[in-house]
Amino acid sequence: MATGTEKGVEHVPFLIQAVHGPAACYRELSRFPAVTRAALRAAAGGQTFLLYTECSRPDLARRRLLRFGRHYSLRRTAGREGLAVSRTALSAEIHSQLLSQDSPTGQRRAVLKRCPRQGHELLEVWDSGGCSHSVDLTALGKHEDVYTEGPFACLAWSHSETRLLYVAEKSRPKRQPPCPWDVPGAAWPAAEDEDEEGKQFVYHEDWGEALSTRSMPVLCVLDLEGLSLSVLQGVPEDLCPGQALWSPDDRGVVFVGWWHKPFRLGLNACSNRRSGIFHLDLASGCCGERWGPGGCPGHPWDADPLLFTELLSAENGSVCSPRLSPDGQHLLYLEGVVGGPHRQCLRLRMLTWQTRQTVTVLDVVQEPTEAFTGLYAEVLPPRCWAADSRRAVLGTPQRSRTDLLLVDTETCTVTNLTAGSSEGCWELLTLQWDLLVATCSAPHHPPCLVVAVLPPAGQELPLGWVPVEDTPTVPGVTWKTLTVQPPCSGQGPTAQDTQAFEALLLSPSDGTPPHPLVVCPHVNYRGSLGFGQASISSLLSRVGEQDVADTQVRGTGLRVLGGCCWEDAAVWVPMVGAPWVQLAVEQALHREPLDPHRLALLAGSHGAFIALHLLTREPERYQACALRSPVCNLPALLGTSDIPDWRYTSLGLPYSFERVPCADEVATMLLRSPIAQAAQAAVVPRGWPRTGWCGDRGRCLQELCALAPPAPGAAQAGWDRPAQPLVPTVVLGYASPRVTAGPGDHTRTRGRWSQCSQGHGCGLGFDVK
Repeated sequence: MATGTEKGVEHVPFLIQAVHGPAACYRELSRFPAVTRAALRAAAGGQTFLLYTECSRPDLARRRLLRFGRHYSLRRTAGREGLAVSRTALSAEIHSQLLSQDSPTGQRRAVLKRCPRQGHELLEVWDSGGCSHSVDLTALGKHEDVYTEGPFACLAWSHSETRLLYVAEKSRPKRQPPCPWDVPGAAWPAAEDEDEEGKQFVYHEDWGEALSTRSMPVLCVLDLEGLSLSVLQGVPEDLCPGQALWSPDDRGVVFVGWWHKPFRLGLNACSNRRSGIFHLDLASGCCGERWGPGGCPGHPWDADPLLFTELLSAENGSVCSPRLSPDGQHLLYLEGVVGGPHRQCLRLRMLTWQTRQTVTVLDVVQEPTEAFTGLYAEVLPPRCWAADSRRAVLGTPQRSRTDLLLVDTETCTVTNLTAGSSEGCWELLTLQWDLLVATCSAPHHPPCLVVAVLPPAGQELPLGWVPVEDTPTVPGVTWKTLTVQPPCSGQGPTAQDTQAFEALLLSPSDGTPPHPLVVCPHVNYRGSLGFGQASISSLLSRVGEQDVADTQVRGTGLRVLGGCCWEDAAVWVPMVGAPWVQLAVEQALHREPLDPHRLALLAGSHGAFIALHLLTREPERYQACALRSPVCNLPALLGTSDIPDWRYTSLGLPYSFERVPCADEVATMLLRSPIAQAAQAAVVPRGWPRTGWCGDRGRCLQELCALAPPAPGAAQAGWDRPAQPLVPTVVLGYASPRVTAGPGDHTRTRGRWSQCSQGHGCGLGFDVK
């Protein structure tokens, strides 16, 4: 069982006191920033390194996201940790910056900015002498907006540090100015090209949620020596390029290309779209347009012939994150299958550049072992290779944790660098000159910036982490991981029936028990990442059943058979009247000092789907419910969702874009939807409406947590008194153990401190997601 203990209490105010309330708690937690980027630069002598980090946190006074940079000095020492850290400058706010990237040597930095007045995008290059280049990309008109985030975005330096590679939206015909009869004195507009006439009104598909302005990306190259900006030709028309980098000799570009035929489906939530890794040969040069020192267009170059494009990966796979080794000999990337669950267990593949031979370094893990449960990372770290071009470090879920794994590409072995640490969530920011820069966090510990020296191969453990910016733990909060083992089904034990899953339990270390319980279902039920591909596949065709059952399946006549008891490890309690079993919620209620009469649900998206099912099946069980973007009607999403294929796949139904759903398929979706049982939660004896939000007659989470439990036989009016200061509350959730709301990461996950109609804050100080 993983646990987190309190430390550093004397360095931070007592945040969870009842007199403060949730708003004051959130303000205090918002002080801790999230580190979004890190870069290293070697100083003279090779023993000292300069570390630059970019951070963000909510600026509550100005109601925006505050971004700022920090500078540190790292010096190699002879001690056990091998590093000494010191701050070299004050923090400075970052203004108008959209994207930034340091050159391979760290001597130059490319910065994409948006001019506040004109709204133009400027690409600047900075070095020790100041700003050496400034190009107004908007004025050049070669493309639309630059991609600054999402799966397509990139900003890559060439190895010679003379060219920059990025992705932008393809330029489209602009709408013509009004005709002369509409504007007195206006001149007649210039004649349009017949091929372009009317194209400004053509509909362009986008890539779905969070990518609604992304349709047709193009690769762009800024030549700092030749003073040219080029939109590369040669990318097949049925591909959308992204995640680009330079080939070892700078004579080509490697990129990920997504096929967009027959149409574009949502890419933000579903990374399992068909894609491949391609090499675009630039040996013949590239077409472009000259620009002068002020960034103004000059005379155009002659367009070069279409360039040669080579497919480097499998033709029918789903790939991402190509990463070139320091010696330029190997290309590492992630590969999965097309279709199926949103995210899956992936393969780690490696291409030898000279021979174009590809090998599998780590394969898909069906059943997890104690040492390794598989790869589930969305992307590889931007710089993940060690200096020996043999080892790589990456972060990935491992059950309920997110650990850093060291992969030896020659022996195809894995070493967990962070196993057993009290912090449950690790993220690698960069690995340069065998210096690891990472962040670590836990539900009671905001992200802490740490560094370490990567020892030679075979000597990696134990790894000595040195704090750079330490953060105190939140006092009064403890957490642990509950492991739940489902019992065998009535038809006999099967793989999907006996796979264990986990839940995180956050508890107050003070207060008078029994405590209220807030249940936050989202991930880690069977079908979640980190527990093997078999666990993920087990949820297909069982959505609305297995995931709900893992959160809570409750029966009557509970009786524990002799010889079985609750223990710290994965156990289960057989009950009279199978298949009624107690799982996550019931286990917490039986093992912890919790009040079964003060239970609440807090969830979003598919977690809200599960919460609604729980609410309709046991309306008397939960006293409050707060949901965000709940999935409540599966058939209704067929015409509105950007991932309609998932509506079929999740229920084990075949999907085809060439036909409309049949009646049986719609009926199956409806029966699995919480809305089909909405009448079960419409009216309850206590008179409280069981809705997704806090209404005029509802009770929000703040009121639920504030009320003391009614004494036996107490009048109902005792539950109707005004809300009192918050009392300690236990949170049961399914998530990687990381703080998300407090340290700035809250904003990136789109979490909000919601206000109900009563004026109460219905959200918690963190989002277990």
